[in-house]
Amino acid sequence: MDLYFAPLACSMATRIAAYEAELPINFIQVDTKARRAADGADFMAINPMGQVPVLRTDDGTLLTENGAVLPYVADRAGRGLLGPQHGAERFRLHEWIGFIGTELHKATFTPPLDPKAGQGARDYAKSKAALRLSVLERRLAGHDFLLDGFSVADAYLVTVLNWAMFLQQDFSAAPSVPAYFKRLCARPSVGRALAEETKLYLEEQAKK
Repeated sequence: MDLYFAPLACSMATRIAAYEAELPINFIQVDTKARRAADGADFMAINPMGQVPVLRTDDGTLLTENGAVLPYVADRAGRGLLGPQHGAERFRLHEWIGFIGTELHKATFTPPLDPKAGQGARDYAKSKAALRLSVLERRLAGHDFLLDGFSVADAYLVTVLNWAMFLQQDFSAAPSVPAYFKRLCARPSVGRALAEETKLYLEEQAKK
């Protein structure tokens, strides 16, 4: 499998998952501004949206969007290592991935990180934060993970929360959330992915 990624972007969730399950994945860095992959490929020909992640499976299929990529990786890991594969809890996994992708990733944390977003968009996103963080607080106050064990949903959430820490998000009404983030960063798969992608991000910024 090949993963097209950008440092510290949401594609890091797949890197974390791969490390957690010891899955062999080839990582191909993408310059999302130039729309060019590190191997020289025109990234727009790979994903017309110009966004990561893109996962090329062993049979050559291209998967985009975390809602598809992360469950696929979880299934490849097998043995329930990255989330349940059957039953009601499988739907919970999809529920959390959907919540993270729409309510946190896009609605809450993307606008403040987008230099093209106006102040109105930033204020609107800020107004969304409290309710969404309260949903996380209710779950994480009494649980170590989003499901019964570590899953690809946790890999996605810790990736998005890393942006929240950069933005100095106010967690005073949701103290379990930063505690969860700190706890997961101590997990070897998460710590390794964060360290590697932070280094790549800083190198990328230095070139610019």
